[in-house]
Amino acid sequence: MRKLIYGFGVSLDGYVNDRDGGIDWTDPDDELHQFHNDRYRDLEISLHGRRLYELMAEYWPHVAEDAPPIEREFSELWTNKPKVVFSRTLTEVGWNSSLVRENAVEEVRRLKAEGDGVMEVGGANLASSLIPHGLIDEYQLYISPVILGGGTPMFPALDKRIGLRLAETRHFDTAVLLRYVID
Repeated sequence: MRKLIYGFGVSLDGYVNDRDGGIDWTDPDDELHQFHNDRYRDLEISLHGRRLYELMAEYWPHVAEDAPPIEREFSELWTNKPKVVFSRTLTEVGWNSSLVRENAVEEVRRLKAEGDGVMEVGGANLASSLIPHGLIDEYQLYISPVILGGGTPMFPALDKRIGLRLAETRHFDTAVLLRYVID
């Protein structure tokens, strides 16, 4: 069965973006950027909610040729990686993506059962729809040294707790990685 990872840049107070939707406070240093490139390269499929997909599609396919090599590398990785976009409002997607308009939970269950590689879910709203159903196998929090005081929370309110075990910590200049697996 495929493993599903939910990893995201998050503020110290638990938000993935600020009140205006901004994520400029998550800009990675070169070491963290390369870590993300290497991690992304190893993924089999990337799952995107609409907002994250639109944000990524607005920038990564259009990275300038004179951009830093690390950005050009991620641009190529993101553009070519198979992606599944979950949206009820989009009518089409590009860059090696497929669109799912209904029942994200059932589609993710199907995708997990079809292989034994690794998938990631991007987008707090999409992840929030999957977490209560026990579909996330690993959580990767890239905690930035900022307190936002509001925005989109990384985690939804839950009816019951989820036990986790710390599997890894790693320090970067711009964030600290906490990697948790289901206990």
